[in-house]
Amino acid sequence: MINIAIADDHPLLLEGLRNILSKEDDLLVVGCYPTAEVLQSALKTERIDILLLDINLSDINSLELIRPLRSAHPDMHIIVLSVHNEYAVINSAFQEGAEGYIQKNSSIDEILEGIQDILNGKRFMCSQTKRIVEKKNLSELKSVPKLTRREKEILLEAAMGLTTIQIAEKLFISHHTVESHRKNLIEKFKASNLSSAIKLAYEYGLIFEVK
Repeated sequence: MINIAIADDHPLLLEGLRNILSKEDDLLVVGCYPTAEVLQSALKTERIDILLLDINLSDINSLELIRPLRSAHPDMHIIVLSVHNEYAVINSAFQEGAEGYIQKNSSIDEILEGIQDILNGKRFMCSQTKRIVEKKNLSELKSVPKLTRREKEILLEAAMGLTTIQIAEKLFISHHTVESHRKNLIEKFKASNLSSAIKLAYEYGLIFEVK
């Protein structure tokens, strides 16, 4: 039997979720908690496998609660329930240690799917949350500058510590050409200097460290 707890300060949502989840043969709703204080008190005696956690409880921003809960109860899985669809909030929830993120207007099937996935060791996002994350990832991908073959060569050589003159000699081009490419690279990455551009290039996977 999987012990489920719900922390939410909306009585109707609490009651609705309790009734729906209680109909599942392998789930037992052991408690519904309107505040973080009541939840933390209950955790002293209750064994909870899955916590469905509202992101905005009346006495705390639940993002601040996730990390200490996971630290104190490492075997308890946390799924965030939220009306927030901003990428920053979603990302923060996972950074703090949540294993699932579900919008409150999601179907009960998605909630049940999320519970099952997390029990199987997977991270879960409802379909709405997935679209938000995928859109963000696509946006970041589009922001990655497109480099020519020569620009990549010069960037990699510079990352290895070669000077403009050394790069020019190695690639059999003039140092003026190297300087021109260096300036273009800084502009393309919207960086303040070439070192910053090199750091971004590593993060974007445009160049790789030579071991």
